[in-house]
Formats: sequence, structure tokens, C-alpha cells
Amino acid sequence: MGDRLRFFFNRIRERLWIKPLVVSVLSAVTVFLIKMVDTEALGELVPTVSEQSIKTLLTIITGSMLMIATFAVGSMVSAYASASNNATPRSFSLIIADDGSQNALSTFIGTFIYSVVALIAMENGYYGEAGRFALFVLTLLALTIVIVTFVRWVDRIARLGRLKGTIEKVEEAAAAAIQRRRSAPTLGGVPAPRQAEPEGQAVYSDAIGYVQQIDIAALQRCAEKLKVHITVTALPGAFSAPGRALAFITSDANDVVAVDTQSISEAFLIGDDRKFEEDPRFGLVVLSEIAGRALSPAVNDPGTAIYIVGVFVRLFAQWSKPVADSESDSCEYDRVAVPELSVHDMFDDAFTAIARDGAGAVEVTGRLQKGLASLATLDDVAMRDAALRHSRMALARAESVLRLSEDLQTVRSLASFANER
Repeated sequence: MGDRLRFFFNRIRERLWIKPLVVSVLSAVTVFLIKMVDTEALGELVPTVSEQSIKTLLTIITGSMLMIATFAVGSMVSAYASASNNATPRSFSLIIADDGSQNALSTFIGTFIYSVVALIAMENGYYGEAGRFALFVLTLLALTIVIVTFVRWVDRIARLGRLKGTIEKVEEAAAAAIQRRRSAPTLGGVPAPRQAEPEGQAVYSDAIGYVQQIDIAALQRCAEKLKVHITVTALPGAFSAPGRALAFITSDANDVVAVDTQSISEAFLIGDDRKFEEDPRFGLVVLSEIAGRALSPAVNDPGTAIYIVGVFVRLFAQWSKPVADSESDSCEYDRVAVPELSVHDMFDDAFTAIARDGAGAVEVTGRLQKGLASLATLDDVAMRDAALRHSRMALARAESVLRLSEDLQTVRSLASFANER
């Protein structure tokens, strides 16, 4: 349930209109709630505030907030376009979900709605002495919040959509997904046996797209009801298509059974795009895309690719850390078998494009070999094997492109650790 709520909440964050709408409704409601403090006894205690001063203040806010909100939307759209063009379109969902920008836009629009509704209420004599004073104080508070928000937002929008900021957001999303998968390497199920092809009745889906999330609890309930075991074969990030099995079903005796697979296939949420939350590999793919674009002849920015190699080292070092008992999730669902992520596949997602596109740049290939050498020293056998394999492949690609003997010698010396093991 927690995973479902987090996934749903993140989808809401990607809708730019929801938060401003909520704040606008709350702003309008607040204007009418002020009437609750408008009592005769309280009116004798508060200072007198003229209606004209409040109307003037509200009029100024109404005119300025509309312009500021329009400016904010234009700046955010420019930042989104910059992120898609300079980094990769796959980073758009992270940029549009930026809380700082959404909060600023919500504040500007909410204040605009508040001032319009309050101005109409004032024109119709809705408030008494205490109500006018409370409205005046609240309006000054709203104006202060707007000023502070605008100053902070200008600094944030200057960074939103820039390449460095986009990389940091993707790294943060990938690190969060890696941490969740480290805590639950089999998503709460039992480890799936390592074999070429699971046996049993295949489960397919009519939907074509990417697996975004798997409801393991729902699969467990189905398995208990049908007295079967379910082996998941399509992890989040896998492409679902006709003929691609999402899972296989076997009876308690490991026999093939014939059951209605509709309820089982519904536990797999399939959409048009991959999502970062449950798919650690997607974050690696997006970072690799950014590095590949930076290495294209049109951009020619090897420094970005070098920086992303360092990001990959941090992410894989996080992946290799042992999980404390307090961080690890127990295998709650004993009838659902889920395969663990392959480190070799993760290395393919991360380093293949950089090794291919940066083979002709000795500075990129050299930094890649240094990063792989660092990962090979970690206390993880699978990661060491993957690092050695990619070091050899990167060296082979560099040897097929580099022509200067000094450059080749530099790369070979950095890749020598792969031949020593």
C-alpha cells in the first residue's frame, strides 16, 4: 500500500495544475472564514482600518500577481524546454515535479485568487470592523510570503533546467530507487530460482508499454486464493508486448495449472513510459543518455560525460553497500518469486554508451577506466566481474578509434588492472 501511495503521489506531482488549484480553493475559502472572527466584541478591541486602504492594497496585489504568475509560467516552460533539449526528454518528469517551482506558482496564483475574492467581498460590505482588521493583517502576511517566495524562486528558476541541475535531479531519483531496491531486492517476494525459462502457465497482458509497478501483495492474495506459486519475469522497466510473459504460474506441486490470469495481470501497472521510482535501471539509462548527447559532435562536451562517470561510481558504490537489518524488508510474500536485478545489466545501461561514444576522446576513456577500476575494488564479486568486462570492452573500442600511440598507451595503462585479475 505504501508503494502504491508513493507512486500515486508522484504522478500527482507531475501534474502542474493540481497544486495551484488546491491553493486557489484554500485561498478563496480563507476569505470567507475570516468572517468567523468578525464579532462586535472583538471589533471594539482591534484598531480601525479604513476600507479604502484595504481595497487599494488588494487592487495592487491583484494586478501584480497576475503578471508575476504569467512570468512564472513562461520561465518554467523555458526551463522545461531547456532540460529536454540540453539533457534528455526522459528527465522532463523530474523537472516538472520540482516542488520549489510548483510552490512558487501556487503561491502567486493563490494570492491572486485571494485578492480578487477579498476585493469583491469588501465591495459588498461583507466585513465588519474586526473582519476588516483581520483581512488587512492576512493581506500583509500574504504580501510578505509572496515577496519572500519570489526572491527565493528567482534563484531557483535560474538553476531549473540547467544541465548540472538536471543531472543532480536524475542522480537523486536513481539513488532513491537504488536504496528502495537494496532494501527489498525481490520486492518483498522470495528470490526467483536462476534458470533459463520459468515453467508453468504464462501470464500475458493486453496492454503494450512498460511495467511501471508491480503489486506484490495482490499477487500474493491471488496465489493464496488459487493455491499456486507465481514467478515474476517482468520487473519494473520491462517492456510488455504480445508474447512477452509477465509471470508464470505453477501449482504447489510445481505442476502446470490452468487458471484465469486476468486478476494476476492486473497487478502489473503498465504505462507508456518508464518511471524512476521502482526502476533503478531507468535512472542509469537517463544519465547515460545525457552523457551520450554531451559526447555528440553537435555538443562536444566531454566534461559532462566525465562528470557522469563519477555519478555512476557513486551510485554503484551505494548499490554494493551491505544492507543493515533495520533497512532490509523481510520476504512477506512467500508465494511470489521475484528475480533480483542483474549487476551486469545495470553496467550495460550505464557504461556502454559512454564507452562507445567517448572511445575517440582519451580524457573520457581514461576517466571511464579509472571509474571501472574503482568499482572493481569493491567487495562485490558480480560488480567486479562486470567492471572488468566493461573495462576490456572500453579498451577494445578505444583501440579501434584512437590513432596516436601515446593516447593508446595511456588508456592501456589505465586498463591494465583488468588484465591483472
